[in-house]
Amino acid sequence: MGKYFGTDGFRGTANENLTADHAFRVGRFLGWYYGELKRRNGDDSAPRIVIGKDTRRSSYMFEYSLVGGLTASGADAYLLHVTTTPSVAYVTRVDGFDCGIMISASHNPYYDNGIKLINGNGEKMEDEVITLLEAYLDGELDAFGQKWQELPYAHDEKIGRTVDYIAGRNRYVGYLISLGMYSFRGMKIGLDCANGASWNIAKAVFDALGAETHVINAEPNGTNINNNAGSTHIEVLQKYVVENGLDAGFAYDGDADRCLCVDEKGNIITGDHILYIYGRYMKERGKLINNTVVATIMSNFGLFRAFDELGINYAKTAVGDKYVYEYMKENGCILGGEQSGHIIFSKYASTGDGILTSLKMMQVIMSKKQKFSELAAPLIVYPQVLENVRVKDKSAAQADPDVQKAVSAAAEKLGDTGRILVRESGTEPVVRVMVEAENEDICRELVNSVVSVIKEKGHTV
Repeated sequence: MGKYFGTDGFRGTANENLTADHAFRVGRFLGWYYGELKRRNGDDSAPRIVIGKDTRRSSYMFEYSLVGGLTASGADAYLLHVTTTPSVAYVTRVDGFDCGIMISASHNPYYDNGIKLINGNGEKMEDEVITLLEAYLDGELDAFGQKWQELPYAHDEKIGRTVDYIAGRNRYVGYLISLGMYSFRGMKIGLDCANGASWNIAKAVFDALGAETHVINAEPNGTNINNNAGSTHIEVLQKYVVENGLDAGFAYDGDADRCLCVDEKGNIITGDHILYIYGRYMKERGKLINNTVVATIMSNFGLFRAFDELGINYAKTAVGDKYVYEYMKENGCILGGEQSGHIIFSKYASTGDGILTSLKMMQVIMSKKQKFSELAAPLIVYPQVLENVRVKDKSAAQADPDVQKAVSAAAEKLGDTGRILVRESGTEPVVRVMVEAENEDICRELVNSVVSVIKEKGHTV
């Protein structure tokens, strides 16, 4: 994680720690950098960079600032307008753009925003490019064998242009529709678009595939994105599905790169359930390449036990869909994701895609002719207790021999009936102590046994 860019881009409160000037300078760097790469390879054409945005009020400000920077550096900026993060990744990859930019703060409130960078392969931007960009933002850029106090401006016919590229978004919609292997005719489906980027895409896809589509939270006004809506407020969709007698419901976040689901009874279908349902489906059909599903260390213990029973192997990565995708790419895996609903189907996409995830769940429902609740029922989700302990020094607290001894004792007591996970927060002075076991009392007892030692040894603030 860099100074400005985390695992999911440069994110902050609009015009506080992420400003219009930051966006202009990001555009200046990207336009110059990709132009310089082209020139050094004997190509004098302008870099082509595609931009999408979600429905936040500040997204327009950041879009125009990025365009100003890109064109000032000689790049052509192609505008997808309001669209999803996975659509930007798709268009960048399929249409041969040098890179893509998504303006979104995902599931955060409307007053936050972010800049996500996507490389020419439709993947999250390489760390080495992010490092150079951050050096430029700090006035310390050293690239291509020299130091750059400021970047050159384009002049005359080399100044970049802006191109309306809504056709790219429409082509992405067509791509999603083409992945529908079954007609959804006769199925009543609820969609919660979080007043975000999926508001004008998701319904079009489900309608085209024949569903009776019921949509909520698809009236964005710039300030209502994620407000009591979408995957972070799944209870809204749960109630809606039950009250309207729907067969399934799908809730997206602000930029629609993740999806949580609701079965016909109103139960939540988490990312772990999605990995289980689709992993099992692919295993049964002999199409689970490498017989491996990629999850993170935060997936529920019950998921791993269920995979053991099915004879499916699994890998556990650090938290973050970036790490899930990196493992999948390196090891040739086709399915991976997070409990939060970032699910990656690498045969079809290079990033998490909420609408694609909902289509894949519908594929299993239609293929197996089972209700959503029946598909999810075999996965037993273990009770979980998580306590965040604010400490003076995260590393010192975890390295304390007495703390390690308490963790080992808890793990020994659990045996193969649960697990304990102690990890540092990536953004706060916090150690997270989490236990999953067959009942909540055991979880609480073992969490307390570790937290009490952390406190007794004087690590807490």
